[in-house]
Amino acid sequence: MTYSLPIETDRLTLRRYVESDYDDLLKLQSNPDVARFLLYDAKTPEQVKESLASRLADVPMDGPDQALTVAVILRETGQHVGEVTLFVHNFEHQGGEIGFVFHPESHGHGYAAEASLALLRLGFEELGMHRIIGRLDATNTSSAKLLQRLGFRQEAHFVRNEFLKGQWTDEAVFAMLRDEWLQRPTKTGS
Repeated sequence: MTYSLPIETDRLTLRRYVESDYDDLLKLQSNPDVARFLLYDAKTPEQVKESLASRLADVPMDGPDQALTVAVILRETGQHVGEVTLFVHNFEHQGGEIGFVFHPESHGHGYAAEASLALLRLGFEELGMHRIIGRLDATNTSSAKLLQRLGFRQEAHFVRNEFLKGQWTDEAVFAMLRDEWLQRPTKTGS
């Protein structure tokens, strides 16, 4: 499968990570408030170096268990505001997953929605995915609202199904099909 980067939206550039993004990624991944709803705790500088190395790799997105994570840059200032990820879960059934992580100071500006729309377009229109899900801690109401604004519908709420960070957590699963993407009332915003 082929896809093109960088992706330009009204206000953002979604691009591959580069070595000089280390400080921005460290600021993001070492922040306990950011890691609160993620599968990992705040990362050490060494763990962030490993994380950046995986983000620098070329990902063909042509098989299962691959993930493309791109830096989200505010075009006007060049500031790193976060990242979005598109996972290939089931290549045979054209299934994927979207994820997003943004710096707390960039919340409330619509950057996550704008970047996510661009990544959904890549998944559905360039990579030909049939279904993309979003999974999250059920107490993460901000991310749930974002998925709903993007056009996802909630399909599941799993009660205490994951033991994370010393406690059992509920998981919410949202989904969108390609035909739902194509029938969305608004296709703009990125």
